[in-house]
Amino acid sequence: MTSKSVPLSKNLVQPVVPDLKVRVAFLTVPQYTLLALTCAIEALRMANRACGQTVYEWVVVSQSGEPVRASCGQYLEPTQSVAAMRQPDMLFVCGGINVTQQFNPELQVILRHQAQHVPIVGSFCTGGYLLAKSGLLDGYKAVIHWENVAALKELFPKVRFLDQVYVLDRDRYTCAGGVAALDMMSHIFRKHFRQDVGAIISEQFILERVRNESDRQHVPLQARVGKFHENLIEAAAIMEANIEEPLSMDEISKLVGVSRRQMERLFQRYLGQVPTKYYLELRLQRARELLNQTSLSITEIAVICGFLSPPHFSKCYRSVFGLSPSSERRQNLSPAGEPH
Repeated sequence: MTSKSVPLSKNLVQPVVPDLKVRVAFLTVPQYTLLALTCAIEALRMANRACGQTVYEWVVVSQSGEPVRASCGQYLEPTQSVAAMRQPDMLFVCGGINVTQQFNPELQVILRHQAQHVPIVGSFCTGGYLLAKSGLLDGYKAVIHWENVAALKELFPKVRFLDQVYVLDRDRYTCAGGVAALDMMSHIFRKHFRQDVGAIISEQFILERVRNESDRQHVPLQARVGKFHENLIEAAAIMEANIEEPLSMDEISKLVGVSRRQMERLFQRYLGQVPTKYYLELRLQRARELLNQTSLSITEIAVICGFLSPPHFSKCYRSVFGLSPSSERRQNLSPAGEPH
């Protein structure tokens, strides 16, 4: 599967190296996120079009060689087996939902073999879980979709998970999934072209801008209150960064640079609740993620989320979610005891 090279204009971008050829492979696993894969492929297609030649060639592969079903129910053809593909320059593992069910010893062997021979190995969405489970992210900075990051931090302490949309750390390129795949590919193009291909892509795809490595993947409150309420957003970010050892409202107010009373008015006006309740719900939401995505004990989760005792944790949990932590776990924990 390759792109026809149709130039955008006479002012073509130039590869850093003449006749540059880059082969990219996308390893799909069942229930992968199709959006992330198509964003990456479209970025490669547009880069080829921008320079008027086929710099990038790509192939979609699977463990068996058969097309696998994406989370939206679609199949992508053509698909070939990993064993049959020509060795790529970059290999990206495309994950999605129920990723723990896709891990198997044969896949681990495949990933470890590819990591020894392919210059760049990376992932989209929860594909990072498969890399981490195979030991291929130990000692690296990496990102994964925000719904899974809390659990994976506990499961893989040797991996430094960040909250960015993507990260390029040496020979490991990981992104949070979705449209972040397009952002990451645009960053990769900077290494291959003399001009800013990302700007061309954003213009062609009608994007306001292509995000960079410093952009956060998930900024609490911003979508709800707007980016102009900086004090409120900063207070929430401080709370999110201090889950295990919660700060007092006076400490948070001092760090933000407002009075406690002013901070309480901000939360009440824009969120309809006092900051202490917001903070508590934030910690409980983190606890819920850990309950459903890890095999950590309820006592361990209580400590990680800043509660003084399991009974206090259970009481707070029931007051917000309507059931105890143990009942939540019985209903939702996957058979593997790891994230869905």
